[in-house]
Amino acid sequence: MNEMGIAVVILVGIGLLFATIIAISYKKFRVYEDPRIDQVEDLLPHANCGACGQPGCRAFAEKLVAKEMAPSKCTVSSADQLLEIAALLGVESGSAEKRVARLLCAGGKREAHNLADYQGHLKTCRGEAVVGGGVKACSWGCLGLGDCVEACDFDAIYLNDDGLPVVIPDLCVACNDCVEVCPKGLFVLMPIDQKLIVQCRSLLEGDLAESRCSVACTACGRCVADGYPDLIEIKDNLAVVNYQLNDFASPIAAKRCPTAAITWVEWQQFEGPQDLKLPVGRVEKYRDKVNPA
Repeated sequence: MNEMGIAVVILVGIGLLFATIIAISYKKFRVYEDPRIDQVEDLLPHANCGACGQPGCRAFAEKLVAKEMAPSKCTVSSADQLLEIAALLGVESGSAEKRVARLLCAGGKREAHNLADYQGHLKTCRGEAVVGGGVKACSWGCLGLGDCVEACDFDAIYLNDDGLPVVIPDLCVACNDCVEVCPKGLFVLMPIDQKLIVQCRSLLEGDLAESRCSVACTACGRCVADGYPDLIEIKDNLAVVNYQLNDFASPIAAKRCPTAAITWVEWQQFEGPQDLKLPVGRVEKYRDKVNPA
């Protein structure tokens, strides 16, 4: 056999050896994947928003097939889609309490004072926040440049004429994007039945806080006195709601707030961006324009 023939035999032998090793390895180490995962993923909205707590729809589909989560954890899917997924897997679709993003600031352009004009190249909240924390006298306040609006893939947030983000509950899927993008940490995800909201994060004392923002919490304690026992406490110059007692929360706790820093969100009338005239949180000072009933 000549040299070329020997080389061919060697190459063929090496090829067969590696093919055998690969075949044995595949058989020994292959991971079975339930074909239903692909079917479930196809039925999901492919938003990959993370509202279900998983990094994407594929990961959520795997959890569903493993029966480690209920279909209702997907807040983007319609009721019909959830039922279709449940029927495919032979499980109950489940029920999940709707959560929405809430902005914990009511200090818009008319309420919060600016120390300067922001002229930065990056017209974003994150860009402004890099410059000394922003231009607002209240260093905890919303910067109002709309990073949250841009981050929301569901068009559930818009800026009102007071320069404050407004969340549309019917469109919000609690995806957490606004929470992550806000440099001031002003968005939180809450069950929709938590209606008593403190829309202030300032830790300054009384008059000093109000001198920088007219809707700041002054820690006067009226909400504590009017609310259910232990429902609200004053902590670090700020009213804090104990949502473990949410069943006992009512508008009464907000009625005497002198600055409207604490509010009952059902008072905020909403029909659409063009109809919302009041800055979010200013209910007490515009009592004649709202209907608490």
